[in-house]
This record gives sequence, C-alpha cells and structure tokens, in this order.
Amino acid sequence: MKFFKLAGLSLFAGVAVMGIDLVGGNLVSSANAQEQMTLDQVLQAVRNERSAVSAENQKREADFLRDRNNQQAALNRVRQQVVAAAAESTRLEAAMETNQTEIDDLDVELSEKQGAFQELFGAARSAASDLSAQLRASLISAQYPGRAELMSELAQTETLPTEDQLRDLFEMMVQQIAEQAKVVKFNAEVVGADGKAVTDEITRIGPFVAFSDSKYLTYKPEQGHLEFLARQPEKKITDAAGRVEKATGDDFVPGVIDPSLGTLLSLVVETPNLVERIKQGRSVGYTILIVAGLAAVLGIYKWATLTMVAGAVRSQVRRKKASKSNPLGRVMLAYENTQSNNVETVALKLDDAILKEIPKLESGLNLVKVIAAVAPLLGLLGTVIGMINTFQAITLFGTGDPQIMASGISEALVTTVLGLVAAIPLLLLHAFASGASKRVTQILEEQAAGLIAEHAEGSNR
Repeated sequence: MKFFKLAGLSLFAGVAVMGIDLVGGNLVSSANAQEQMTLDQVLQAVRNERSAVSAENQKREADFLRDRNNQQAALNRVRQQVVAAAAESTRLEAAMETNQTEIDDLDVELSEKQGAFQELFGAARSAASDLSAQLRASLISAQYPGRAELMSELAQTETLPTEDQLRDLFEMMVQQIAEQAKVVKFNAEVVGADGKAVTDEITRIGPFVAFSDSKYLTYKPEQGHLEFLARQPEKKITDAAGRVEKATGDDFVPGVIDPSLGTLLSLVVETPNLVERIKQGRSVGYTILIVAGLAAVLGIYKWATLTMVAGAVRSQVRRKKASKSNPLGRVMLAYENTQSNNVETVALKLDDAILKEIPKLESGLNLVKVIAAVAPLLGLLGTVIGMINTFQAITLFGTGDPQIMASGISEALVTTVLGLVAAIPLLLLHAFASGASKRVTQILEEQAAGLIAEHAEGSNR
C-alpha cells in the first residue's frame, strides 16, 4: 500500500491483485470491481476535505471582518479622545491666560497697597538671606541647630513677612552678636575618625573655635554636625585648648582662636608634615638623604675616634714609656728602635713613622668632604627635574589649575632644601674631624722634633 500528498489532499491508491487473460488479453472482472470501489472512496474523501477547508476559510474571513470592525471602533474612540483632549487643552489655556491676567492685576493692586512697605519687606528678605548664609556656616549653629532654615524660609517667601518672622529676624541677629562674645560649654554629637557619632561636651569660643578633650573641631554645615580635625595643630595650641576647657570662674586663661572662622584650622590638615615633605622630593630626595646619612655616620665616627686618639696621645705625652696603642707611642717606639746616631737618619725615621700614622688619621675625611660638596649638586639636579615636570604639566594642562604644577615645584624646592640641609652639617662634621686630625698630627710633629733635639744633644756630648 502507498500514500501520496498532492495539493493538500490525501490520495489513497490500492493495488489489487489482478489476473490477466493470456488468451484474449482482458482483465478479470473481479479486479475491475475492486478498483472502482477504491476510487469512489478517494473521491468522497476529496469532497469531504474540500468542504472542511471551505468552512474553515469562511470562518477565518468572518473573524477578520469582525476584528477589523473592532479596530475601527477603537480608532474612532481614540480620535474622539484626542478631540476631547484638544478641547480641554484649549479651555485650560484660556483659563491660564485669564488667571495670569488676574494675577498680574492683583500684583499691581498689592504693589499699590504696599507702597513704602514693599522696600521695607524687600530689605527684610535680603537681610534674612544674608543672615541665613552666615548662620549656616557659623560654628554657633552647632549649639543652636535649625536657625538657618528658619531664616531661609523668610528669605524665599513671596508673601509679606509676618510680624513673628520679623521678630525672629531681629532676635537671630541679636543672638548671633551676643554669642560671638561668649565662651560656653554644651553637649553635642561629634563624629570621630571612625565615622561614629558620640555625644560629648564641647567648649566653644564665640564663632572662632570649638574643641573637646583638647582636640579642635570643625563644623560641617552640609551634615550639620561637628567633626574632629583629621590632623590636630601643634602641641602648644592643643594645650591651650585644654587649659580653656579646665578653666573655672572668671579668671583669665590664655587660649588660641582662629580669626578666619575655621579657614586656618582647615589648612592645618592640608599642610604636609616632615615625612610628607620628604616624600615630595621623590627619588632624588631619597638619594640625598641616604648618602648624607651614611656620610654623617662616617663623620661622627671619625670625629669620635679622633677625639679619643687625641686624648690617648696627650696621655702618652705625660708618660715616658711608649705604647703601641696610640700614634705617639708608635712614633716613640720607632725612635727607640733606631740604631744610628746620625741626626738626619733619626729625623727621617721619625718622619716616616709620622707619615704612616697620617693616613690612618685622615681616612674617611675626604669622603665626608666630597659628599658635603655633592649634596647641593644633587639638590640642584632635583630642582631641574622638578622644573622639567612643571613645564610638562603646563604643556599638557595649561596654567588654569595651580595644583597641577604644585607637584613639580614642590619636588624642585624640597630637593634644594634637602641638599643644603645635608651639606651644612656634613661640612661642620668634616671641619671638626679634620681639626681633631690636625691636632693629633701637630702633637706628633712636636714630639718628634723634641726627640730629634734630644738625640742631637746626646750625640754632641
């Protein structure tokens, strides 16, 4: 049995076993009957399928027409809404124009009725605006929060200020003036370095400074709280704050205030300390410090050893017995080991002994002297490098922002300072150590001359 699909219709073909008449060549009648029955069934199936497809197409067409009618109805409703919205917009515009005209008329009427009071109330709003900005940044607001918002409301009002608002303005001004002359203590929240807020007792000197536990505070207007300075001033200033905190009665206590109302204290945080200054010198600055440190250690060591050698030599002068532990003793031993009576030979032997001692005394001093001379040159090298970096920054970013050039200028100046700071003490160390060496050499020469004179006198006898 075989199945065929043609134009959406299923066809069935049945192959019946048919007989063939070999004599006459005619098909057997039983095969004809079976074939006719099969084709009828196929025809009936085609007709049934055609009827089903036609019914389905009619249903689809009906659905499409119904949907099209619904869409048209929805479109008509939207168009009606648009027309209604346009009409409402026209009505609202007309109402807005009418209201604006009425507002303008009322403003003119209000201005005519206010008369001279208009300038008075304008001056009050202007004063409230200035006072609001002053109160917002004032340290006194840490003790009396909310004052700036009250004045800001008065400054931004478009209506006539009320009597209470004008009284508040006057009272705020008087309060600000009065609090500027007071040293008071109050409790408030202070934010520490860890970001946690704790309630602590605050001592305030007018609007100038506030401190707690001998540590200065700064007021943050945006957050509305006090914070400890990230870096406190020097000890004598914090000690003064501690004395003011502990003061009782009406006694006079010296203290420190910031007349710039916090600007100078904020600059303390940005001022670099000694370590940060050294870091600004970068590689050249580190090189100067390392070389100068090694030279300083060598210079101090030589100065200390030469001082001890000079003491040993002076002790040897007072003793007749020679010792190998000091230069003079070794020179005296060289004289004692001389077998010749010739004065010139003795003098040569002593000169030779002294010349052997001088290198030991002067070893390392030339290195200290060289480093003392090289340190300013290294500082000059750092200055040149810093200026090159500054000019590169100017080339890339221009001169609009001075902070861009600050790094190169700091490097130039710090390396110059480091070079000079390294050279000055090294020169002093070299001078002291060289002086001690020369004093020892002078003693050796004096004692050698005395020995030669004694030897000459003994030979003449």
